[in-house]
Amino acid sequence: MIKEGMVIEGPFWPEPVEIKKLDELGEYLHIVGAYIHSNTHIDQLLTKEEIQKISIKEFILDFSAKGDEAFLSIEAERYRFASVFDPLLAMNTSKIDPLPFQIEAVYGYVLKLPRIRFLLADDPGAGKTIMAGLVIKELKLRGIANRILIVVPGHLKDQWRRELKERFQEPFVVIDRGLLDAHYAENVWQRESQVITSIDFAKREEILPSLTSTNWDLVIVDEAHKMAAYRYGDKLSRTERYKLGEVLSRTTDHLLFLTATPHKGDPENFRLFLDLLIPGFFATEDLITESLKNRDNPLFIRRMKEDLRDFEGRPIFTPRHPRTIRFTLSDKETALYNDLSKYVISQYNKALQADKKRNVAFALLILQRRMASSTYALLSSLERRKERLERLLKEPELLRETVTIDIEEIDDYEEKRRWEQESKWETLSIAQNKEELEREINTLKQLVERAKEILKEESEVKLRELKKVMESLGNEKILIFTESKDTLEYLVSKIKSWGYTVNFIHGGMRLEDRVNAEKVFKHETQVMVATEAAGEGINLQFCHLMINYDIPWNPNRLEQRMGRVHRYGQQKEVYIFNLVADNTREGQVLCKLFEKLDEIRKAVGSDKVFDVIGDTFYGKNLYRLILEAVAKARSMDDILKEIDIKVDKQYIARVKEALGESLATRYIDYTRIKEMA
Repeated sequence: MIKEGMVIEGPFWPEPVEIKKLDELGEYLHIVGAYIHSNTHIDQLLTKEEIQKISIKEFILDFSAKGDEAFLSIEAERYRFASVFDPLLAMNTSKIDPLPFQIEAVYGYVLKLPRIRFLLADDPGAGKTIMAGLVIKELKLRGIANRILIVVPGHLKDQWRRELKERFQEPFVVIDRGLLDAHYAENVWQRESQVITSIDFAKREEILPSLTSTNWDLVIVDEAHKMAAYRYGDKLSRTERYKLGEVLSRTTDHLLFLTATPHKGDPENFRLFLDLLIPGFFATEDLITESLKNRDNPLFIRRMKEDLRDFEGRPIFTPRHPRTIRFTLSDKETALYNDLSKYVISQYNKALQADKKRNVAFALLILQRRMASSTYALLSSLERRKERLERLLKEPELLRETVTIDIEEIDDYEEKRRWEQESKWETLSIAQNKEELEREINTLKQLVERAKEILKEESEVKLRELKKVMESLGNEKILIFTESKDTLEYLVSKIKSWGYTVNFIHGGMRLEDRVNAEKVFKHETQVMVATEAAGEGINLQFCHLMINYDIPWNPNRLEQRMGRVHRYGQQKEVYIFNLVADNTREGQVLCKLFEKLDEIRKAVGSDKVFDVIGDTFYGKNLYRLILEAVAKARSMDDILKEIDIKVDKQYIARVKEALGESLATRYIDYTRIKEMA
């Protein structure tokens, strides 16, 4: 007799069926149930003939299954319910040593939300990657998130992939142009379940539609403040990155933003940014202010460096001391600088006047940056440019070639790609005919000879200043930064000749080789020379002395450099030496900038002004100011006056707001967190 709850078999079913409901309908038998293996629902009428063919399935527990398979099955069930009994399961199954403020953010804020729409906006160095990894792991263990997308600046893709794999055992696939081309006519966003991609790749016009039709369980955006929108009167201006944010907000259940610079001193910009998490949640700027005053803000948390401590109550970050080493170019270097400036500015002005050449004008200023790095780097660039123009003489049709230039986007490129792009830019020409080309080539030949003469005489003043600083530091480990690979090669050779042990890291190396170079520096060499690549996934907190041989014109890169040594785990006070020529136009801007930053730092009582300098330094675009100085687009007096502002109480209040102090949560309950951990 067939009854509900029985498991039956029949030749017309591919597998046994568990009966959920059974009804007799005249000569028919109505069965509602499910296959016991696939759990597929069935709803079927059986005839008398079919009923005769049914047999009742008997299960005999003979424990004859393979032991390892049975064990894995039991383990799967155990993990399925583990988070019920261990609320910190992700933390306890990952290779991390979490700090109290990280535990508080993840378990006290983010994971308490039924639908995560949240902004983690702690100061730089707080370990936002670790916090994001904990959120990923916890949601996966709880069965909430399976499809995960992480959107980051291009130069951080490998760092994220490496850290998630090593710390959380979570493999992610990087989707870029290469992978897209390899799977042509296929939506790779739907093909992969754990994805990392760059913000500027995802925002592209040809890429965004495929993302629009793809749903995610969890999306995490690093450096999320780059998704910006601005209001000018009644007009709303949304950047391409902001439009990407709108798409991601619509296509995911859970959305987590990470940034160290959430507030640029523009309340409406900040409100529009929060709109990406929950549209319209804060209808006005006043509502955000009121929420902060009442300590009742469900959308974001921000903690300042001074408030970040370990379980023993000790500060996470040691003091940091930046020092500017000013020097004056020699007469020969000054003559080369002036002649180079004259050449670059003449080409720059021609480019501005030419149709569709405005971006080419900014690209030409790369030569000026090369000289600010080293005479050797300048010589290499001049020779590449001369060779390119000589080729144009032979193949004039190449003059019609165009190169797309995005000055703002290039800073998010991986270093190797950025070098390749800049190498193309530094060889661009605006010459219209053979005569103009020949004149330009002759000028380049003269500049090349001047640079060679300085190198031959070994009379570069900055190199001598570097040697002096290194000698004053004794036998301590020293990290030296430059943005040019040419300068790196030059410095490695010179430093070796001075008797130091030295190795290097640059963006042309594989990540594995960079990690190995980090180990060599820790255990074998005294000096490491590095390009910006050492600021990406390489941790050098065993070194506390750093020299910036050149200063990046994008000041945000200064903090990325300093963050390699000034981070959690650093036991000593950190000293940073910035080498700046005070008789160049860009050098005058940088000297005044560092002087003013030091004044602000003392007034505010914190070195955080260096952390977010490029985004928040009283609303000025410092990169543009330096470009204008080099190009003589404005007088030096005007530019220096713009930097030399009065640091009074009102100004300090504005700086604190720009730094996000008004958003900060001051109190962290360490006792409660100790109990949780």
